[in-house]
Amino acid sequence: MRRSSGLFGLIGVILLLFAGVALVLTRGETIFDVIYIAVHGVFGVLLLIAYFSTGIDSLRTFLGERSTRYGTNTVVASLLFIAILGVLNFLAYRHHHRFDLTSEKVFSLSPQSVQLLQGLTQDLRLEAFVEGGANPEIEDLLRNYRAASDRVTVRMIDPDREPELAERYGIKAYNTVRLQYGEASNQVTQPTEENLTNAIIKITRTTSRTVCVVEGHGEPDLNDRESPRGYALFKQALENETYQVKPLLLATVDQIPADCSIVAVAGPTRPFLAQELPLLDAYLKGGGRLLFLLPPRKAEEFVAFLKPYGIALGEDVVVDQVVRLFQGPALGLTPLVETYDATHEITRALKGRTIFPMTRSVSAAEGTAGVKATELAKTSPSSWAETDLVGLFENQQATLDPADRKGPVPVAVAAELDLKQLGGSGGEARIAVFGSSDFASNQNLEGTFYNQDLLLNTVGWLAGQSDLVSIRPRAMRASRVSFTEREGTAIFYLSVLVLPELLLLAGLLVWWRRE
Repeated sequence: MRRSSGLFGLIGVILLLFAGVALVLTRGETIFDVIYIAVHGVFGVLLLIAYFSTGIDSLRTFLGERSTRYGTNTVVASLLFIAILGVLNFLAYRHHHRFDLTSEKVFSLSPQSVQLLQGLTQDLRLEAFVEGGANPEIEDLLRNYRAASDRVTVRMIDPDREPELAERYGIKAYNTVRLQYGEASNQVTQPTEENLTNAIIKITRTTSRTVCVVEGHGEPDLNDRESPRGYALFKQALENETYQVKPLLLATVDQIPADCSIVAVAGPTRPFLAQELPLLDAYLKGGGRLLFLLPPRKAEEFVAFLKPYGIALGEDVVVDQVVRLFQGPALGLTPLVETYDATHEITRALKGRTIFPMTRSVSAAEGTAGVKATELAKTSPSSWAETDLVGLFENQQATLDPADRKGPVPVAVAAELDLKQLGGSGGEARIAVFGSSDFASNQNLEGTFYNQDLLLNTVGWLAGQSDLVSIRPRAMRASRVSFTEREGTAIFYLSVLVLPELLLLAGLLVWWRRE
């Protein structure tokens, strides 16, 4: 009876201990919490009463036993261990550091977001209006922004508790994030990293650059979202980075408008008129910036136009592998690119693959005075530049012949021009040339490949906006497991309370039987 009463006493202490832990952690907010705490508290007290009812002599005898001393030491050591864990947890909370161990760093901000935040010159306030003032996913995203810069502050707001604030800022829906940077402000109703970073770019830019896109030669439509070959996503990506995009009909002007920061010749299918090329040449010699997306078998007049500027357009088509060609021409004519120039500003941080559908070779000619041309991207060693275009497109056959250029084949070039050395009055001009027009189409600009990063980096380099030359946020995220409130409660009780409690009781029984 005396030994049984001692066991009752220990179990009673354990039940009261877990009742106290549950009260501290849950504060009895749900009916399940109250039941758990009440049951443990009541049975703990009853067991202690049963223990003490055996008499004070039994207590003295029990406390004096060697087994009791050992048990007390074990309990004290356990409490000390828990206390140490508590202190470590407190220190980790106050001085935390996050490690993203995923291969794609899906829980970290993109290099462009970090670069943008570290360049802030004023304080940036992020206020999230969420139901109940809590949204773990949004809060986690905003914490990443706060961790990247001391100038960023974050606040989670319940619009139902602070309706005057929501009304003042015109908040009309939950999960809206308001950004305040100096006098400028903006709102994001779908707070993803891509949307937030684009919003930050817009409110931190004091000037806007204009990209004039030449039309009138069968180019893809800038407003066409339906066609895979349209350029609507290209236009949208430029506008997200505060560029203004407007069409330019060269046949109707006598010079390139002065507000054109960049002139883009993207995917022409018909020849340019004789008077149009001099306009581009004059613009370039005046310090202009030109972007070319020139597909094979089209725009042949630009072979001679670009040659004086150290850029050679190949009269060929890049084929990646013969074996794949037998499975269908499209596969063989869509080379993947993962080799980039590691020194150039455009491609220095680019590590992912890009895709160049139906591309020609574009090479940097050596020895052109006043020109510094760099081959930005090259296809794989198994590819080659096929010059027998008749055999390729009419007979669907392609083999590596002596006349062909063996891979890696350059498919994009960027050139800086010293205009004084080229016979001008001085200054600098820039040209970027891609051998594929489908490279920037709706079908290929977004998704798995990094075409958008390479293209926007090129535009940023042409415009002289180095802070936008980086790797942008991507929509791809790791899959998450979402629990309902009931499932979360069950997991909490099983992992934090029930299992440790059962293990402790089982250990106590084993110890008791051995004694």
